[in-house]
Amino acid sequence: MREHSSGIGNWRRVSSGWGGGAGSSSGVLLAGLGVLSFSFSFPATDWALDGGRGLGPWTVTGLRGVLAGLLALGCLVGGRVPVPERRHWRGLAAVALGCVVGFPLLTTFALQTAGSAHSAVVIGVLPLATAVVSALRSRTRLSRSYWGAAVAGAVVVAAFTLLQNHGRPTGADLYLVAALLVCAVGYAEGGRLARDLPGWQVIAWAVVAALPLTAVTAAVAPAVEPVGLTAHAVVGVGYLAAVSQFGGFVLWYRGMAAIGVPRASQLQLAQPLLTLLWSVLLLGERLPPAAPAAAVLVLGCIAITQRVGARRTAVTRPAATTVLTGGPVVSNGGRPD
Repeated sequence: MREHSSGIGNWRRVSSGWGGGAGSSSGVLLAGLGVLSFSFSFPATDWALDGGRGLGPWTVTGLRGVLAGLLALGCLVGGRVPVPERRHWRGLAAVALGCVVGFPLLTTFALQTAGSAHSAVVIGVLPLATAVVSALRSRTRLSRSYWGAAVAGAVVVAAFTLLQNHGRPTGADLYLVAALLVCAVGYAEGGRLARDLPGWQVIAWAVVAALPLTAVTAAVAPAVEPVGLTAHAVVGVGYLAAVSQFGGFVLWYRGMAAIGVPRASQLQLAQPLLTLLWSVLLLGERLPPAAPAAAVLVLGCIAITQRVGARRTAVTRPAATTVLTGGPVVSNGGRPD
């Protein structure tokens, strides 16, 4: 029996495919709260830039990474958490490069020329990209019903957000596509790591691992780009660091560990619509008339993917999928080690 404990709490691992019962419900809730947290990220980034009066994109990325890294480091030290095993380092590097550096920087560049609503298109395609990366990484075969609902949901969201801009891709779309790819890898690797490590530790070690890069960026960037500490800029960076870069990921990875990467990733189909709502309320953007219809279609796709299982095929050898719940360590189909 191997027990994994920390100052934050104890978890146990139980065998699961897609989960069920209370564990599955709590996993959906945690992943959903993570999506809600992320849905404010684009408006917060817009505030941090503050229309050219706030901070530059490199400064925003560096500061949010440094502040989140210091917060995470305090939690790790306070909880006396040991350094992850060497086999986890590659995955943590992927999370750091994809979710801590790549995605924030690329989307911040995009938001310099594109609005928050337009940039939400990347979130519409992200669930499908995450599911593809996860399936390839874990050699999982997903059912046709799952793929049908996932593709339909992604198409609805992508079409809805692109139609707002009359279907004309901008230069920012290149940043968004690149951000999509690196973030999908980071999400998939983070979900895989969260089966072995508590979810909060996954993102905590990732932002700490990225500290050398983010610290250098935060130190150098203010000398080469405008820096304005407006009220919006301060609030925006504060939210990005504490919630988007750390707190939201704690909820997100814990939820993914409980219900699996494919199911959790489909909850993100609702994120662009939430972002549109916050864009209207916080940024004064105009809500398109098609929003209610798109919301109904997307929620329908989410409902389907939440009911469809993943059919796993062992390409090499059978292996149990683990989830994290509260209590002592349990494995081998629920039998104590």
